[in-house]
Amino acid sequence: MGFAFHPPTFSIGTFLLALSIFLVLPELSAGITRHYKFDIVLQNVTRLCRTRSTVTVNGQYPGPKIVVREGDRVVVKVVNHMQNNITIHWHGIRQLQSQWADGPAYVTQCPIQTGRSYVYNFTITGQRGTLWWHAHHSWLRATVYGPLIILPKRGVPYPFPKPYKEVPILFGDDNDHILFIRFVGLAYTREWFNEDPEAVIAQSMQTGAGPNVSEAHTINGLPGPLYNCSAKDTFKLKVKPGKTYLLRLINAALNDDLFFSIANHSMTVVETDASYVKPFVTDTILIGPGETTTVLLRTKPAFPNATFFMAARPYNTGLGTIDNTTVAGLLEYTSTSPTSMKMLPLLKPTLPAINDTATAANFSTKLRSLATLQFPANVPQTVDRRFYFTIGLGTRPCPKNQTCQGPNGTKFAATVNNVSFVFPSMALLQAHYLGQSNGVYTTDFPNNPPFPINYTGTPPNNTFVTNGTKVAVLPFNTNVELVMQDTSILGAESHPLHLHGYNFYIVGQGFGNYDPVNDPAKFNLVDPVERNTAGVPSGGWIAVRFRADNPGVWLMHCHFDVHLSWGLVMAWVVNDGPLRGQKLPPPPSDLPKC
Repeated sequence: MGFAFHPPTFSIGTFLLALSIFLVLPELSAGITRHYKFDIVLQNVTRLCRTRSTVTVNGQYPGPKIVVREGDRVVVKVVNHMQNNITIHWHGIRQLQSQWADGPAYVTQCPIQTGRSYVYNFTITGQRGTLWWHAHHSWLRATVYGPLIILPKRGVPYPFPKPYKEVPILFGDDNDHILFIRFVGLAYTREWFNEDPEAVIAQSMQTGAGPNVSEAHTINGLPGPLYNCSAKDTFKLKVKPGKTYLLRLINAALNDDLFFSIANHSMTVVETDASYVKPFVTDTILIGPGETTTVLLRTKPAFPNATFFMAARPYNTGLGTIDNTTVAGLLEYTSTSPTSMKMLPLLKPTLPAINDTATAANFSTKLRSLATLQFPANVPQTVDRRFYFTIGLGTRPCPKNQTCQGPNGTKFAATVNNVSFVFPSMALLQAHYLGQSNGVYTTDFPNNPPFPINYTGTPPNNTFVTNGTKVAVLPFNTNVELVMQDTSILGAESHPLHLHGYNFYIVGQGFGNYDPVNDPAKFNLVDPVERNTAGVPSGGWIAVRFRADNPGVWLMHCHFDVHLSWGLVMAWVVNDGPLRGQKLPPPPSDLPKC
């Protein structure tokens, strides 16, 4: 018995279906290019019954949300329509082969001047999760910031249950401290200043005193019902019973670590700084400025007959004045009876005390990388270069014929290894690329503190700092181990340190002075958490490792903007590697000039 062969026949419908699949295949296998335009403009914004002309992107406060996929190319044209110079930093993006797009002023570029534009062009390589973008010149990020959400490649699932919905939540300030949180969407927390944040830091730098604090914190730009004249400006997250919501938390605050909690609800942490972590359940989140934390919120199985506060307030152990108020939004369950919603009791969470270092440390030490075959923890197992950096405050002498309002008539300063960073007038990356570092920066940043002392004990009488534009130079592919030590000079406090261009692994942390003999034996080299920003514990230390595989000039600084302004900054120069893809590319033609 034989088999008859019949050639296939194609209908128009079959042809169109095949064509549509063919056209979709490129997006399935590779990323696409996503274009955005950011117009930097002034916009009147009213909070706390005060209206202020505010620097914004496209007139929005907070700024627009960018949503991309891993592998996508992102092209953002920034046009500056205001008098202030500005730059935009893509916080946490590694900028592989796009170093000129990183954004910090006078480091990878000169600022974008009035009437000028610059195109930031970069590709998302090997990253997925919650990041954010913000201005990186003076204190403009008080209002110029927004979420940058990287979804997995199409067809690649999350390594946790798929959420019903994603919501952004932004933490910020209602005067200048702005923070952002993202809920299966996004939420930011931040501060609000009734006065211009640029004027706040300018006055502080002139007098040498600490800056004025914000009038309020905000969630998604809204101060909420706990502040006067603010009940109508409250963020409300409406949820359904029995659903899982993905909350992407972003701390965009200028100067505050925050505790965050939702009344009568727990959260499951699944990601920090766009790196997956081993899930764990917690009632309270600690999130520092610059950090992101993604959590799953499982709502109650039935309508709970209550409304719940989502609240955040600072964690602080320093001596300076801070905005110690509490910001709140509302978690509301949807009901078929709007009348009953108005009669529901409002439940509040119990937040830790403002100086609860034990709770802060307990949260931080729970974070562990997922460390699976699909999402490995590529921790350097050997070390080529070791560094020991002290992180803290100090003072500068008061100039002659001036009265200063810092400690004992001096000016506040901040340092790494007692060097207070001075920003140059030419971009460091441009000087490095052109081989013209002479007069711009020096390569003698100290590997260790210049004057060994009991860093967490009684501070020395002499608190004066040295000033300079110093960098540390690393050969390509160097395995680096860096210990960052808090000091008690002018008060021990947590410092959120952010490294541009890299992620690092926190292999160890502790209180007191780091012990180079005994502490390394306790390092976690298996599944340490991977971050781009991490808090140096108040009165303690952290040890991190990273591989210097991204050539360029990369800023590392405290993400308290007041400390950045005072000089708690340094930079790494990573030299080119031998291969083509390991070299710094030439600058784009529209790179802003100084």
